[in-house]
Amino acid sequence: MNASAVDPLAVGTVTRAHGTKGEVFVWPLTDDVETVFAEGAQLGLGDEDGMAPDAETVRIARARGFKRGLLVLFDGITDREGAEPYRGRYLYAARSALTPPAEDEAYYHELVGLAVETVEGERVGTVRQVFEMRPADQLEVEGPDGVRRLVPLIRPILHAIDVAGGRVVIDPPPGLLELS
Repeated sequence: MNASAVDPLAVGTVTRAHGTKGEVFVWPLTDDVETVFAEGAQLGLGDEDGMAPDAETVRIARARGFKRGLLVLFDGITDREGAEPYRGRYLYAARSALTPPAEDEAYYHELVGLAVETVEGERVGTVRQVFEMRPADQLEVEGPDGVRRLVPLIRPILHAIDVAGGRVVIDPPPGLLELS
């Protein structure tokens, strides 16, 4: 990956070194783990604010599932001491290297700032944040009154995502929008 790749997306977070042979534990931020963390894949390093144009890159030597994340070994890292500097770093991939979302899907960062409206056309508010939660991810929507509400990202509530049109269309069950 060219570190100056256009529009890189965060695909994982290195949380800690693991063991004594240079592996790091990565919390994946992508559904396409097999492709993004495939042997030989090259990823950029950054932080929560993004990846600098001259960012360092790492090459995946090996990745394997571990608990709810991945154990990843970068080329050239052979011990825990070599892995420690990666703690807390974000891993970035070029958007062009990722499987694009389907027509009615979007990357979560693309939802922030979109208008939210009901299928009847009533304006609900604006997406302020997306929370990855169980059993369902949630949109934090700030209404015109300044009140923030959580809207589950599940069918049948989520009716449509239209990034180009700048909106998310929902069909909330009775009472959902009265909760705060």
